[in-house]
Amino acid sequence: MPPSSASTSAARPAAAGGGVQSLERAFDLLERMADAGGEVGLSELSTSSGLPLPTIHRLMRTLVACGYVRQQPNRRYALGPRLIRLGESASRLLGTWARPYLARAVEETGETANMALLDGDEIVYVAQVPSRHAVRMFTEVGRRVLPHSTGVGKALLAGHPPEEVRALLGRTGMPAATEKTITDPDRFLDALEEVRRLGYAMDDNEQEIGVRCIAVPVPDSPTAAAISISGPTGRVTEASIDKIVPVLQEIAAELSVALANQNPA
Repeated sequence: MPPSSASTSAARPAAAGGGVQSLERAFDLLERMADAGGEVGLSELSTSSGLPLPTIHRLMRTLVACGYVRQQPNRRYALGPRLIRLGESASRLLGTWARPYLARAVEETGETANMALLDGDEIVYVAQVPSRHAVRMFTEVGRRVLPHSTGVGKALLAGHPPEEVRALLGRTGMPAATEKTITDPDRFLDALEEVRRLGYAMDDNEQEIGVRCIAVPVPDSPTAAAISISGPTGRVTEASIDKIVPVLQEIAAELSVALANQNPA
C-alpha cells in the first residue's frame, strides 16, 4: 500500500478560501511527517510538498502552538502528543467498523481474524475476532509489534518504495522474535517482492513458533491497513492458502468500500 501522503499541493485544486487551504496544507504536512517516520526538517517538508519555506514555517508554528507538532532540540519537527488521543479514538472506531468483516473471515476460514494499521514504524492491532476453536490465536487489541516479523507488516510495507522500507528497518532494527524471523534487510525486501507478486503476505512461524498468519492489505484504505487470519500451522497449512487468500481479498475489498463510503457493514 502506498504512503498516505497525497500529491504535492501544487497539483491540488485551489481551495475555496485561504483558511480552508491552510487547513488542507497543515494536514498534508502532518501526513508527510508521518510518512517520514514522525520527524522531519523544514527543508525536507518544502522539498516533498512544493510549498515555500515561509509558508511551512508559519503552518508549523501554529501546529506547535496547538500541540500537534513539537520542535526538537536539533530544530527538527516531530509529531506531537495531542495526536495520540485523536489517533487512539480513530483506531477504536476503525476497529469497530471492521469487526463485522473480521467475523465473516472467521466464519469462512475458521481461524482468528485481525485488523492492523501501520502507525509510524510499528504495527498496531486495532480489531480482532477470535476463532471458535479451543486452540486459537489471541492478539491483544492495541498491541504493537515491529512489521518485519508479521504477515500484516509485510502486507503493509509491500506497497512502500524499497528505500523507505530500508529506512524504517534502520530505525527499528530487525530483532529475531523466533529463529524463523527474517533479520536481513535484503532478504526482507525479497520477501516483499514475493508479496507483491502473490497478492498476499505470510508470517510462517516468524512471530511465534507454531503459528502461521496470512494477510492482505485493505486497498485504498484512508490509512494503511491490513487484515489477516492466524492459527496453528497444523490447521493453517500451505494447502489451505488457496482457499484463504481469495476470502481475505474479497473481504478486504468490501471493507475498503465501506470505509470510503463511511457506511460500514
